[in-house]
Amino acid sequence: MALLLRTHYKLAKASIRENRTRSFLTCLGIAIGVASIILILSLMGGISNLVKSEVSEIGSDLIVVRPISTKDSITNIVEELTSANSFQKSNLSVADVKTIKKVEGISAVAPIAVSTNTVASEKNTFSSVPVLGTNLDFIKIEPLALRYGAFLTENNEGNSVVLGHTLSLALFNTINSTVGKTVTIMGEKFMVVGVLDSIDKSINFDNVDFDNALIMDINALDKITGSTQIQQINIKANNTDSLPKISEDIESALVNQKLGDKNFSVSYGDKITHPASSLFMIVSGMLTLVAMISLVVGGIGVMNIMLVSVSERNHEIGIRKAVGASSRNILMQFLFEALILSILGGILGLILGYVLAFIISTITPFAPHISLGIILVTFLTTLVVGIIFGIYPALKAASKNPIDSLKHYR
Repeated sequence: MALLLRTHYKLAKASIRENRTRSFLTCLGIAIGVASIILILSLMGGISNLVKSEVSEIGSDLIVVRPISTKDSITNIVEELTSANSFQKSNLSVADVKTIKKVEGISAVAPIAVSTNTVASEKNTFSSVPVLGTNLDFIKIEPLALRYGAFLTENNEGNSVVLGHTLSLALFNTINSTVGKTVTIMGEKFMVVGVLDSIDKSINFDNVDFDNALIMDINALDKITGSTQIQQINIKANNTDSLPKISEDIESALVNQKLGDKNFSVSYGDKITHPASSLFMIVSGMLTLVAMISLVVGGIGVMNIMLVSVSERNHEIGIRKAVGASSRNILMQFLFEALILSILGGILGLILGYVLAFIISTITPFAPHISLGIILVTFLTTLVVGIIFGIYPALKAASKNPIDSLKHYR
């Protein structure tokens, strides 16, 4: 058996070398489909790893409460996550925050309510600035580094704001002399008490770009907008071992608060993801489907080339059958050749996909994810493509009559 496989390999290798250009173009068709799949999976894995690393940096004692919808999941994702005012559709409230604070085993509870507003300084005015409303516990849960000044305190929470690094530069053209100056939001003036250090993590489980955000007290935000609704509640537990029980207690307390309406989710550990992770999954699924179509096209290319090869090698097939080769031997020879072309295309696609992923990672905040699972999926996919699209040409070669085949000359 080993000798037979080695013979098939040598024959396939000789055939591929004899038609280098044709073989390369065939492999390229497979490589494009595989590279597309690798690119999508590696970048999606990179986004997931980025959020998980951020959660682990904050600590394993984090619990997150988010609103959910009773609508169809895809419809909900499209309507909720693509809306600039998605926070207004939240069913969480300040009353829910007060209810959660009463649960035992909790050290900090911080709501997150994001509004998009115009912010003006004495020099510049910017629209569509994410204004985050929260409370004093926020800094206990989210370890944001301050470049200058301080965070909100009990003495200044009503009329003070903290600016993101990039927003401070945009409003005042500086960051080192921003503290003490004022900004105007919807006609109300607020004093800048702090400036955040540069973060460069626009993708996080809070769904807030802190570099470009303005942070203020949630009551002050409610005062200027009139209808603040909370899109997320971050909770810090005293004991990581008690997270399951604390989460159950929070859920029970909120269900009672909402009179039995469970329109929220309570997550902790690996279940905490980016709020738009479902949207990412749907988009990646659609892109993977497109990539699979590309892979099918590449597979058709393999089948087409193998049919051409069978037609060109009629005389060879006749000679082999005349000297004792069985139909099974002929089938295995051509199927082996199709598998080699497919596997070579898969290896080329694997390399190409990761090269593209690393290039894209230079302009994004996350690194591509490399895993043995992705490599194994790639290998198995190329094997399946080689078998499916190589079996028909191999069967056609194996079914040829040796006498008729000997009549053909190259």
